[in-house]
Amino acid sequence: MKTKILLIISVLFFGLSSCANKSIYYIDSVNGDNANSGHSPQKAWASLERVNITEFLAGDQILFKAGTEYIGQLEPKGSGTAEAPILIDKYGEGDNPAIHGQGKSLHTLLLKNVEYWEVRNLEITNTGENREERRRGVIILAEDFGDCHHIVLDGLEIHHVNGSLVKKDGGGSAILWQNKGNKVKTRFVDLIIENCHLHHCERNGINSKGYTNRKDWHPSIGVIVRNNLLEQIPGDGIVPIGTDGAIIEHNVMRDCPDILSHAEAAAGIWPWSADNTIIQFNEVSGHKAKWDGQGFDSDFNCQGTIIQYNYSHDNYGGFLLVCNAGASSGSNVNIGNDNTIIRYNVSINDGIRPYETNRRSWFAPTMHISGPVKNTQIYNNVIVIPEKPLKENDRTIVEMDNWGGPWPESTLFANNIFYVEEKADFYFEGDNKTTFSNNCFFGEFENLKDDPTAMFENPEFINVAARDTGFEVLKNFMLKDSSPLKGKGVSMVINNLKDIFGNPVLKEKNPDIGVHQD
Repeated sequence: MKTKILLIISVLFFGLSSCANKSIYYIDSVNGDNANSGHSPQKAWASLERVNITEFLAGDQILFKAGTEYIGQLEPKGSGTAEAPILIDKYGEGDNPAIHGQGKSLHTLLLKNVEYWEVRNLEITNTGENREERRRGVIILAEDFGDCHHIVLDGLEIHHVNGSLVKKDGGGSAILWQNKGNKVKTRFVDLIIENCHLHHCERNGINSKGYTNRKDWHPSIGVIVRNNLLEQIPGDGIVPIGTDGAIIEHNVMRDCPDILSHAEAAAGIWPWSADNTIIQFNEVSGHKAKWDGQGFDSDFNCQGTIIQYNYSHDNYGGFLLVCNAGASSGSNVNIGNDNTIIRYNVSINDGIRPYETNRRSWFAPTMHISGPVKNTQIYNNVIVIPEKPLKENDRTIVEMDNWGGPWPESTLFANNIFYVEEKADFYFEGDNKTTFSNNCFFGEFENLKDDPTAMFENPEFINVAARDTGFEVLKNFMLKDSSPLKGKGVSMVINNLKDIFGNPVLKEKNPDIGVHQD
């Protein structure tokens, strides 16, 4: 009994000691002084350099005064714990504190080999005299570290990062996370990027690097990217690499400038060498990359990608890409793209590339399925293609082709609505076991695959002419009560499933065709 009491006292003492050791540090570039203790607003530090030489402890807080500005790099040290993460935030009323890297380093904020950190409410820029390859606003790096836990970026504004526009040279981006290591296998566990505004960053928004060879596979887990706004970013929007179970949701990418060269390929939101990625409730519009340029993509060496409940519109390259390179398929580098699910998405006016590219003329099908991708299921989507402005515009809805190896295999299209205002076509050549079932085709089409249960009647949307940003517009693509598509779909339900509006899709009844279920 005495031993138990001593143990309890020791635990309580240790807990109280830990709380007592937590410190709050204040930084004020206007009124602070690095000779101060930093422990009150009246005794604030003045500079990033003072922060960078300090080893912070679990539960510490580093607070920058609202409305202040700093020149240089923020490179904090130390790690928190699950119970007491370290926090960077602001204090006082006013604009978020701003840190301007001025291109003097490849990052403005660097979190390297630290864990249990939360960084909130900062403004970050990194503009150099000229564009530079691999320039970022924020770099999160773990190398030979093991599991790197709980890194949170929340409420940051990252803008005017002039990285290279050339992907093969390393590009540039607002945020990069990277895990690597030859001595110690390293990954992120619980990495969250949320509520950030990323704009005027080149080349990309949020990208990543990790273990991608299947012989050396060590994916990051618990990765969540949500509620971010990306604007004026010409390249790739959000690209998880070397992850398992990443969730990319409620993000908006829009208004992409048309400044990439004809040699550059880019798209909105897509995984690469990542498994079981869920991409949902995102809106991508106005992507203008001269090659690809789709809103969404399930790419190279990916297994079990789910792209659901998204809104894609006015993208030059189309709504969707599903692809895999044939040359390396079946190797440790690339076990293939398998079991992608595309469901309950709305695409309006995608595939509007207004000029020729150096690769394939005016190529811009609404959906491009390329190379040895297997077991792709595309169901209960709505594709609306208005009349296109130029006679040269690509009017292909689905194009399947061969990317250096076998053709797409076992692709299913079911319960989709294809609504076109002028003649559109499908292109299939060497595809294998493509199946169409219970789709609605309204308009004039060429080269349709056999679909014995197809319907060719007007789906009777509430308002097919509706055009706007935001998910509210999608209510116009619900079916009227009088729609002939009610109950005419084929059941695709394996587990609990909902439509894009949150209505349940029941196993025991035939679903409606399209994105809306009664």
